[in-house]
Amino acid sequence: MSPLPHALTHWSAEQVARIVPDGPERLPVLTPADIVPIDPAHDFWDMWQIARADGSTVFVDGRSYWFFLGTPRFADPESRHDAARIYLTSHGSDGWRLHGATFPDGFTPGSREWSGSAVLAEDGVTLTMYFTAAGRRGGPHSFEQRLFETVGRFIVDGPDTRTDGWSPPVESVVADGECYRVANEIEAPATGIKGFRDPGFFHDPATGRDHLLFVGSAGWTDALIDGVIGIASRDSADTPWHPGTPLVDAIGVNSELERPHIILRNGLYYLFWSTQARRFAPGLPAPTGLYALVANGMDGPWRPVNGSGLVAGNPAAEPMQAYCWWVTGEGQVAAFVDYAGLNGADASADVSLRRARFGGTAAPFFQLDFAGDRVTIRAATG
Repeated sequence: MSPLPHALTHWSAEQVARIVPDGPERLPVLTPADIVPIDPAHDFWDMWQIARADGSTVFVDGRSYWFFLGTPRFADPESRHDAARIYLTSHGSDGWRLHGATFPDGFTPGSREWSGSAVLAEDGVTLTMYFTAAGRRGGPHSFEQRLFETVGRFIVDGPDTRTDGWSPPVESVVADGECYRVANEIEAPATGIKGFRDPGFFHDPATGRDHLLFVGSAGWTDALIDGVIGIASRDSADTPWHPGTPLVDAIGVNSELERPHIILRNGLYYLFWSTQARRFAPGLPAPTGLYALVANGMDGPWRPVNGSGLVAGNPAAEPMQAYCWWVTGEGQVAAFVDYAGLNGADASADVSLRRARFGGTAAPFFQLDFAGDRVTIRAATG
């Protein structure tokens, strides 16, 4: 269908303004014991689990399997975005294990690999990866973002657990420049790059249709703050994706609604995303955190969870301690440790402080409780 120059639902400044400074949505301050490296030689951040089409997490012999963006540990952790690759890890009772790079060297069409989602077929082996190609391999550096997918094999064989046999990556959805702005900036402005990334797969059992959600920038406005959650849909795996009307816009409110994904609970559709405090319009009292809207179906209207949209925010004492919250079909939440233990210090111009305080590892999981339009934090689960 042809995209319309608007979104189904507007996330408003009035809704965001309902956030209170010390509400129950705030997460506890991380302790040193909470920050355990997945691998001491690497930094890891954005993550997503291997899931089935119904959103349930895949477990093999008591372990769940997760993809992270990762790099070797650079002197400045902010350099990681220009070298990111996707790594396979797993989590079990003994903690995290690193299983290695997901794709062969030079396989993907970007100069680096950014976030996505992964779906395992019923055979337990065939794995589809949806991911973002940032820049172009062999080309000059840029912040161009394109959505791709590839199909490979997920092999669990003790220490040799791996993915292999990937098909040539195929571009899933292309920004039209009208509804979804083309994200192809050469330099990153201080206000943040435009978005067309983070494909999150969702199968709607009510209709049988598949959907890809993604972070985008509205193409129908010149507003600087122009974040949207976009969607593309298809009738079956044998048919192409078709972009549709964005589910949500935050024009004038927030410029970056990252890692959007949907889970079903008690017949309701919960649309989650992460965003950072600095992406909100000036004056809005919103923390870096996990946000959500809820609806009775994909056609909306979408209502802000907890009245404001905030589900879990960083504590005021450590406003940058974690990021990129990802909610599994079981309501468990993963994130990565960002800049923890700053104690009010400003690391923006201090490389050594950034290196000392960047976690670059998984944060402790926590669980959510769902009750209609309310979603609350239960407790840490390890």
